[in-house]
Amino acid sequence: MKQFVHLIIVTVAISSLISGCTRKVGFSRGQWTVEQAKAWGSEQPWISGCNYVPANAINSIEMWSAETYDHDLIDKELGQAEDLGFNSMRVFLSSVVWNHDAAVYKKTIDDFLGICESHGIRPILVILDDCWNKESSYGKQPDPKPGVHNSGWAQDPPVSSRADTTTLFKNMEAYVKDIIGSFRMDERILFWDLYNEPGNEKHGDTSLPLLKHLFEWGRECGPVQPLSSGIWSHSLPNLNKFQLENSDIISYHCYGAPEAQQHAIDTLKRFNRPMVNTEYMARRNNCTFANTMPLLKKNNVGAINWGFVAGKTNTNFAWGEPMPDMKEPPVWFHDILRQDGTPFDPEEITVIKKCNGK
Repeated sequence: MKQFVHLIIVTVAISSLISGCTRKVGFSRGQWTVEQAKAWGSEQPWISGCNYVPANAINSIEMWSAETYDHDLIDKELGQAEDLGFNSMRVFLSSVVWNHDAAVYKKTIDDFLGICESHGIRPILVILDDCWNKESSYGKQPDPKPGVHNSGWAQDPPVSSRADTTTLFKNMEAYVKDIIGSFRMDERILFWDLYNEPGNEKHGDTSLPLLKHLFEWGRECGPVQPLSSGIWSHSLPNLNKFQLENSDIISYHCYGAPEAQQHAIDTLKRFNRPMVNTEYMARRNNCTFANTMPLLKKNNVGAINWGFVAGKTNTNFAWGEPMPDMKEPPVWFHDILRQDGTPFDPEEITVIKKCNGK
């Protein structure tokens, strides 16, 4: 999602494992040891799935808001994912929706987890996100801009809330501890992805304090699920270093060709922890299901591509290449299915099913 990374260059040395948070409250725990991470990994099937937003939602606010949350559509689409053999979905949460009505939001998350469970899917839940539009609010979301990739996706928290860090951290701590704390023992959740692409949209190292707090707050909840935050750009060494040295399991993004993908895998293997590629598959960039999904499986790296059913996010259109006069691009960038259930490329379905053992 965002800039295309040809190579992931990890500029960190492997440091000693951290012992845990400074403040010991509740069920606080430290980072998992390598042995704990491996034990978790040995209990999982090969992880395979998509970054998921229902076709009727332009962003996570519209997905989760009580007025627009669509149980039946999600059930239908996750049934299609089950038919392809997927066992996970990466799903972005929303602090904006939580701020509006936390109690209702948690009931909605519980409903969503129930749908996932009925289809044999254990989602990866994303807490915060540095990508795309600066501002957002609860209520009716903008209509999609025709042919524009992710025209209505918004950063979480909104940029306007970040100047006053005292208030920001207080609010985000309450959000994180309420969500992770409420679901800390829920085996329907595969793992927590604390911060999507920290430093994107020119935030750079200014996102590092919030990232550090997220791991602290998350660990204070003592979740049975692993915590992670995926590296995504070689140009952010300080963020990469912290993410890799503090994640229970290693996650990363790579939309590159097979040689870039293999380089990333070989580089990250040194951490000796389970690995999941939480964003891949951009057909225009020679990152396809045919040349990447089998490679990830061969290396026992989880595979979570971007996009499932093409919808209001317009992620079948490419980054930075608006096509306002086209209903769909001749070559889809992301996504697998049209809303009527037909695939963009039937041959990809064969690859996906084969990799997923269907």
